[in-house]
Amino acid sequence: MAHFEDLNLNTPLYNALNDLGFITPTPIQTKAFNVIASGKDMVGIAQTGTGKTFAYMLPILKNLKYSTQENPRVLVLVPTRELVVQVVDEIEKLSKYINNRVLGVYGGTNINTQKQAISEGIDVLVATPGRLYDLALSRVLQLKSIQKLVIDEVDVMLDLGFRHQLINIFDILPERRQNIMFSATMTQDVDELINDFFKGPKRVSIAVSGTPLENIAQTRFEVPNFYTKVNLLVHLLHDTEAFNKVLVFVAYKKMADRLFEKLDEIFHEELCVIHSNKTQNYRLRSIEQFRNGENRILIATDVMARGLDIDNVSHVINFDTPDYPENYMHRIGRTGRAERKGESLVFSTEKELEAIKNIEGLMQMEIPLIKIPDNVEITTELIEEERPQIKERNNPTKRKDEDAPGPAFHEKSEKNSKENLGGSYKFKIAKKYKKPKTRGDKNYNKRNKRK
Repeated sequence: MAHFEDLNLNTPLYNALNDLGFITPTPIQTKAFNVIASGKDMVGIAQTGTGKTFAYMLPILKNLKYSTQENPRVLVLVPTRELVVQVVDEIEKLSKYINNRVLGVYGGTNINTQKQAISEGIDVLVATPGRLYDLALSRVLQLKSIQKLVIDEVDVMLDLGFRHQLINIFDILPERRQNIMFSATMTQDVDELINDFFKGPKRVSIAVSGTPLENIAQTRFEVPNFYTKVNLLVHLLHDTEAFNKVLVFVAYKKMADRLFEKLDEIFHEELCVIHSNKTQNYRLRSIEQFRNGENRILIATDVMARGLDIDNVSHVINFDTPDYPENYMHRIGRTGRAERKGESLVFSTEKELEAIKNIEGLMQMEIPLIKIPDNVEITTELIEEERPQIKERNNPTKRKDEDAPGPAFHEKSEKNSKENLGGSYKFKIAKKYKKPKTRGDKNYNKRNKRK
């Protein structure tokens, strides 16, 4: 078993860890330490509650030299104000015997107070993207000295619509910096962000650990389309005794709303939904009702379900097969907790079979395939995303290339084109309109006076 002594920390950090009573690092802390300490870009896949803050701050604080400069050298971006407060608190615990300055900034509070705190000098800045960008634009906050950028809970950040703000922040950060990113789930958006802005990052994943597969009975249905999936799900959920606390995972927010609409007609009082477009109060109320047993079925996206720690979930149903195998492990880990038995079902269309192979490869086992019950209607009706894209040919209403406007299309007609006539312009106008000489013409008036 690893110990913090194995990480080759310095005395101030060991003293802080001893005060906190920490002896053994978590798997993500052990795996991430050398990568971050080496200065390489890193992507860590780890669930909430696995000690991610210490995983990135231990190597950063070990190598952070004392400085009196005013501008921050370490930037930590998190999606919510609650996380800013939590991360600042964790860093301060670790910095008990280190002379550094830590500040957290977030929206919804007085920006002038934060500007004042920044002007006094900081080493480590923890921020939400929106408030950070506002402060950078105000010129009070200078980011030219940032050496290390940490983006924590990046999947939540992108799901909440912070992608544009993140890209704006990347534009004003120094190019020579270390990028460290942590996410509980992998998504297409996270993958794109990594490919666009990271330089050959090392991937560290511990999402598989902590999911006791022997406690979870897994089964799979091959289902042709969305509406057949709905029919199968309704058939299963009618068995209220077996399916007494069911967590249904979908791929994205639009799908969550679409499925909720279909199930609401049948399971109205038993159903709730959470995704990032719902208000904080709505999400908290939905989770509480599901936890208390007031609602039997909860529909959720991967990102919103990450912090769910709910006992006695009888079934996890993967309505959509996740693209990333780590997400599947994260999902099914919501059941079969605390030595209890749990069940996981996954619905997969033909397009999702490759994702199934990747999941089975990660688990090193096949998910048993079950035939759809005979009384479940197999429909051919398709939703928008499932319909084949029709490539239009010989559409008479569409311009062919040869009919496209030529280069002269936007040129002005000859009579409207402007010509720089220099000083002769007024004479040409006078000649054209044959304007009479007026009393305003000084030369004309002078000549007439002489006469």
